[in-house]
Amino acid sequence: QVQLVESGGGLVQAGGSLRLSCAASGRTFSMHAMGWFRQAPGKEREFVATISWSGVTTDYADFVKGRFTISRENAKNTVYLQMNNLTPEDTAVYYCAAEVVPYGLGNSQDFGSWGQGTQVTVSS
Repeated sequence: QVQLVESGGGLVQAGGSLRLSCAASGRTFSMHAMGWFRQAPGKEREFVATISWSGVTTDYADFVKGRFTISRENAKNTVYLQMNNLTPEDTAVYYCAAEVVPYGLGNSQDFGSWGQGTQVTVSS
């Protein structure tokens, strides 16, 4: 089972950038599509971006398209989320997770092995 640890969150002004990292332990990281999700106070957790096990296929929520980029380095067991042009509406705890079924594209909505999350706060 993959264990995940997110990092890179923090406080940033509107218009700024952050890069989140999600480090995975275990030998099966490269077999699984990965996703980033977020949960704002008082709201349900929502999908942000996914990347297939190979890194070839990515998908984004409409509200981050053109601003966020998901990528992965399987040799480092790490997935990233580059976030640019941040707005206060992006304030949330960001989580990474692994798609349960191996060798997927990340579109199954069946994710597990959730990390503990990293807080992103964007000030206006």
